[in-house]
Amino acid sequence: MRNAIVLAAGKGTRMHSDLPKVVHKVGNMPMAEVIVRNLKQCGAERIVTVVGYGHAIVEKALEGMCEFALQEPQLGTGHAVMQAKALAGETGATLVVNGDAATIQADTLRALYDSVEHADMAVLTVSLPDAASYGRVIRSENGDVLKIVEFKDCSPEEAAVHEINTGIYAFQNEKLFEALKELKNENAQHEYYITDLVEIFRNKGWRVTAVEAQDQDEVQGVNDCVELARANKWLNAHINRKWMKAGVQYADPDTTYVGPFVEMGHDVELYPNVYLYGDTRIGDNVTIMPGAFLNNVNVHSGMVVRPGVYEGIEIK
Repeated sequence: MRNAIVLAAGKGTRMHSDLPKVVHKVGNMPMAEVIVRNLKQCGAERIVTVVGYGHAIVEKALEGMCEFALQEPQLGTGHAVMQAKALAGETGATLVVNGDAATIQADTLRALYDSVEHADMAVLTVSLPDAASYGRVIRSENGDVLKIVEFKDCSPEEAAVHEINTGIYAFQNEKLFEALKELKNENAQHEYYITDLVEIFRNKGWRVTAVEAQDQDEVQGVNDCVELARANKWLNAHINRKWMKAGVQYADPDTTYVGPFVEMGHDVELYPNVYLYGDTRIGDNVTIMPGAFLNNVNVHSGMVVRPGVYEGIEIK
């Protein structure tokens, strides 16, 4: 069985918004919804979203898509995972994903699920030319993860490592909940950190491995509106590239915006300043003229869509 825990309790103070960070949009869809839908594409059967600040808003945005657990007070990432008690009796693999990992792709999540078929825990990592103040992932000679070291605690040799922790993990579920019982908050912040699970797993003789993401922008978090815009730009370029390779003709991909769950047929022509969002479906031999905004629209084959705003309809 595949399970997932989405960490979505924080406010996101650097967004300077009354809204919880995870309901800010990428591809015209709340970040947390993109993550939940990608998890479902990977076969996740039970998903628990851990909420906190503005939890009613997050729960409304994800209504009917997952279960919820309330983290109050918020005492660290490990403490957040502890709140997903509903999964404690499940078997199989469980992913833990930050609710602001807006650009993470289903293929990467699928690779994480696969990684714990032969390990007990996996850390999603990425290598950066300048790892700056990120926590370093220290591996053994055989490639397993020995520890994650916060930058301020790094030796000179550890600081020279370029591989960092993205904050996204996979676990054998039964071992995750067994290890959570041993998680301590003996630190200056008196918080429970999920990174401490690496040491707990290793002390039990359980294998901790890593999956390395190939594109650092795919695993970027979103902490402010600058990073939100950057995530939107990366995701749109990634989606447009996929559709162009599949044969969709773009007059100008830099001014054409397609959401992550849109589907298109063959011989589709998209003109500039076109927006396709939600669960929009575009049939074959469709032309969409400049200035058309479609959200949750089904366009039948052979149609020409004129400028305008179309929501929740069929065009035939």
